[in-house]
Amino acid sequence: MLIPIRDHNPPTKRPFVTYALIVANIVVFVGYAGLFAQELRLMEFFQSWGMLPARLRLGDGYITLITHQFLHADLLHLGCNLLFLWIFGNNMEDVWGHFRFLGFYLLCGISAAGLQFASDPDSVIPMVGASGAIAGVLGGYLLFYPRARVDLFLFLIVIFRVIPTPAWVVLGGWFTLQILGGLSVPAGDGGVAYWAHAGGFLAGIALSFPLWRRMGGRAFWSRCLGQPPHPEARYRFVASSVPKSGKPARATRPGPWDRK
Repeated sequence: MLIPIRDHNPPTKRPFVTYALIVANIVVFVGYAGLFAQELRLMEFFQSWGMLPARLRLGDGYITLITHQFLHADLLHLGCNLLFLWIFGNNMEDVWGHFRFLGFYLLCGISAAGLQFASDPDSVIPMVGASGAIAGVLGGYLLFYPRARVDLFLFLIVIFRVIPTPAWVVLGGWFTLQILGGLSVPAGDGGVAYWAHAGGFLAGIALSFPLWRRMGGRAFWSRCLGQPPHPEARYRFVASSVPKSGKPARATRPGPWDRK
């Protein structure tokens, strides 16, 4: 299993909107968490506030194009989405500015719902999750910082390792998996909304393209070779000098275990 845990692209200003989106998603989840013990009521809640393609086709429920972005099917769904938003959202907020980033984020979520709707407009399965909006963040990030370093945590039974990887490999690979998933899953099946992910990602690139052009386009890439135009973050872990319980203390000299 490969999980992104951080990038080496520190923001230049505090990402208040990213923090607010993370908090909002957590607060909303806590607000309806009691329904998980009542499956029927939970489904009714998702059908009311999740994006239901068949409902939209009848001209109703347009507010769900926004509300579905703050609902999640379970704690793992929430955690994975917020991890990606935490890693990549601050840099997109840096590029867009606080309020424009919020508009960008919500528009990506709406676009994601649009492609999911187009893939199966008669579906009565509600779509929930911030994945589409966050996919747009990933698409914008890929456009601006294709060679930024992203640390992937490798977990393979007893093997644990952090692997620095260019953003274009991480995000391009993720997008490819969404396309393959969408092509392999028949329309009408529940589960992962692959086309919503793909739609959000493409919307993120399309919406970011004019801003990228104003920042110089290829000249922007040339100045920094696709990497962040500021010093990258460095992470260092050092050995602890605290002795283990039951063993005598001895002099230790901290040294780097990992340098990324």
